[in-house]
Amino acid sequence: MKKLIILLFLTGFTSMLYAQQKEQKLKELFEAYAKLYKFNGSVLIAQNGKVLLNQGYGFKSISDSIPNDANTIYQIGSVTKQFTAAAILKLQEEKKLNVQDKISKYFPDFPKGDSITIEHLLTHTSGIFNYTNDPVFMQSQAVKPITEEKMIALFKNKPLNFAPGSKMSYSNSGYMLLGYIIQKLSKKPYEQAIREIIFNPLNMNSSGFDFTHFNNKDKATGYFSISQNGNIPATIVDSTVSYAAGAIYSTTADLYKWHKGLMSNEIVSKNSIDKAYTPYLNKYGYGWGIDSIYGKRLISHGGGIFGFTSNVARVTEDDIFIVMLNNFGNSNLGHITKDGLAILYEKPYKLPEAKKEISLSTDILKNYPGVYELSPEFSITITLENGSLFGQPTSQQKSQLFAQKENLFFLKVVDAEIEFKKDDNGKVKELILIQGGRNTVGKKVK
Repeated sequence: MKKLIILLFLTGFTSMLYAQQKEQKLKELFEAYAKLYKFNGSVLIAQNGKVLLNQGYGFKSISDSIPNDANTIYQIGSVTKQFTAAAILKLQEEKKLNVQDKISKYFPDFPKGDSITIEHLLTHTSGIFNYTNDPVFMQSQAVKPITEEKMIALFKNKPLNFAPGSKMSYSNSGYMLLGYIIQKLSKKPYEQAIREIIFNPLNMNSSGFDFTHFNNKDKATGYFSISQNGNIPATIVDSTVSYAAGAIYSTTADLYKWHKGLMSNEIVSKNSIDKAYTPYLNKYGYGWGIDSIYGKRLISHGGGIFGFTSNVARVTEDDIFIVMLNNFGNSNLGHITKDGLAILYEKPYKLPEAKKEISLSTDILKNYPGVYELSPEFSITITLENGSLFGQPTSQQKSQLFAQKENLFFLKVVDAEIEFKKDDNGKVKELILIQGGRNTVGKKVK
């Protein structure tokens, strides 16, 4: 009996020691990212019902020197989509709709509505034009209220990008339609329906929708960028513009309540949850991305809206939950999530380090100016001005590039790198934009 007691004590002590080590490593990780202006927000990490980290970093208001903390309230952008999807599934359980319904049932005059289903909207396989790809609208109208009729008009008559169900292309427009369907069937404003279906049952009392008119001491100020060279405050997208695709604001604690509610099937049934977690094209389910890490299923989604970024990641079989809410345009959250998961699973990871700038001659730099096309709608123009390289993405401000190597440059206003590639004749043929864990190739077209 004594041996058994000692063994149980040692097992419990070892588990406690591992948990403490994980907590310390997680703190070191986020302190390192925050020090390099790669994280400015709040994070909550939990495993098996134990919160390992729940802390704020940086400032919710830089001008007033007010720090972020565990109670700071942020916009969560496209993380909103999982709530919209859950409401649709709830309505299906109540026999008020079926995800195989054609959208012509709800929008009779929508072009090709007989070939597009609710499920196509949920999985981004409808082919409907994504209204946030309209730079004129996003730059001049996104901060102003818009009616349902005017919103639908932004994408209704655009040609479909592909036959519904044949491909996947992220479309906020589809989730706007889902919100309008929820509104039609519940006979309540979308916001009220989400509050009654999800927020109130889970006591998500710090979550809501109209961030423009929200007045609370815990409300974060959003920034387009935060760096050692200064910051650029962001405007607020009106909730009628982001709506069911991205209007929710919340806290890390409220989103942990959401995770626990999903784990206990409190809002919708296990069958509905399993359907939401089923990957369709490009590993996307109903409002969730479905992938794997260390042989485990990873369920996650990121969000980005003017001044705010977010990321929620869950490994349900091990009851792991990671949420990061950030009040600037930060592309690092997916990469930080992977570092956090590496710590939880005791896998290798590296703490971030400051990039070191080197000096290059004009003879080298003059090889790089030109226009590089990353997609039909997006290009980066590289210029050489007074001995320095600058990059200007489509519809964005010009920013200086700083050399790390002869062909590798980094930006200071955002966490991104640009690598130039040459052909066999030594001429620059393309660049690679390295940002947020993704490498995007841009062919030189001019």
